[in-house]
Amino acid sequence: QVQLVESGGGLVQAGGSLRLSCAASGSTVTNYAMGWFRQAPGKEREFVASITRGAATTFYVDSVKGRFTISRDNAKNMVYLQMNSLKPEDTAVYYCAAHTSYCATYACNSRVQNYAYWGQGTQVTVSS
Repeated sequence: QVQLVESGGGLVQAGGSLRLSCAASGSTVTNYAMGWFRQAPGKEREFVASITRGAATTFYVDSVKGRFTISRDNAKNMVYLQMNSLKPEDTAVYYCAAHTSYCATYACNSRVQNYAYWGQGTQVTVSS
C-alpha cells in the first residue's frame, strides 16, 4: 500500500509558477498510475492531470492544458506537477493520488472514484 505526501504549495502572484512534488513510500510508484486533483473551497474535487505508469500517456483538464505539466521519476518514487502562468482560479488544495487500474483513457484516469490512495494535500494560492 502506497503512502503519498505532497509538497511545494504556497502563495504566488498571477502569472507565476510553482512545482508540486509528491513523494511515494511503502510501495514502488511504478505499480500505480498517478494523478493530481484540486479542491477549492465550496467546490467538488476536480481532476487536474494524470500520468500512466511508464509515463507514456498524460491527460489534462482543459483549463490547465499548455500551462501545467505532470511528470514522474520512478527511480526516485516521485511525481511532479509543474504549474506555469498561474491564475487566481487555480487557487485550491492540490492532492496527489494513485490508482492501480490498467486504463488509458481520459474518462478512467480523471475519475476521482478510481483513485484508492491520496495524499493530505498542499495549498496553492494565486493572488491577482
